[in-house]
Amino acid sequence: MAARKRLYELEDTEFEAEYTRRQMRPVGDEGAGASPSAYPDLDSFFAEGLITEVLYLVKSGKEATVYCCRAGESLGVELVAAKIYRAAEHRNFKNDTIYQEGRVVLNQRTRRAMQKKTEHGREAHFGLWIGHEFEHLKLLHKIGAATPRPFKQADRAILMEYFGDEQQAAPILNRVSLEPAEVRPLFNFAMANIELWLKHNLIHADLSPFNILYQEGQLKIIDFPQAVDPRFNPHAYDLLERDITNLCRYWQRYGLEAQAEQITRRLWTRFQNSQL
Repeated sequence: MAARKRLYELEDTEFEAEYTRRQMRPVGDEGAGASPSAYPDLDSFFAEGLITEVLYLVKSGKEATVYCCRAGESLGVELVAAKIYRAAEHRNFKNDTIYQEGRVVLNQRTRRAMQKKTEHGREAHFGLWIGHEFEHLKLLHKIGAATPRPFKQADRAILMEYFGDEQQAAPILNRVSLEPAEVRPLFNFAMANIELWLKHNLIHADLSPFNILYQEGQLKIIDFPQAVDPRFNPHAYDLLERDITNLCRYWQRYGLEAQAEQITRRLWTRFQNSQL
């Protein structure tokens, strides 16, 4: 219960503050017209012809900065998102422990450094954080989840599918007013995605209306670096319940009453019994 209380305390105090840091900027605020050299973390993407131009800054948060970019012809799409993680020395890992439990680091030196939080350990932790999101996105795309398709990972950046247009990104769900006919279908769609992830041994672990995008009547779910494997993380059940509770709270504003505890318990039982 103490761990669960802590999870909800983190959720209640951080969501609104995090969205404030993530406010979308208009074209021209940053990005448009800037030369590729202004974005050294994207050099490899430019060099490979994966992107040709940075159009605008989408959001700048405590974990990463995201830009909308014009895609190169080889990707077969017009726009892509470039997510650049903040350097290790500018990131705060104090709340990461709950997500890291159960993850295996085979290199003993690296594992000790991470435990002691040395400079090498922080850099290794930083690299694993980025690598985990890229691998999670690859899996999610493969199984047909409503998530961005990943294209390429560089040193501390990921290039992925973009939701929006040349003027602005798709809005986050928390800033959208759903039509009555959309309420139940979109709730069921979100729950179906949670079930799909769980079936493939993944829990988002930070899901809320702040990292779900709404585009043309459809939902797209983002931000997976902290996702956990329910087979190994001891907090998996509580993290799953928090994800589901956050979405149930959002849909309550439309009069949809759903019991998060019951949904979580039912999904978890089916997961444990290999019935998903």
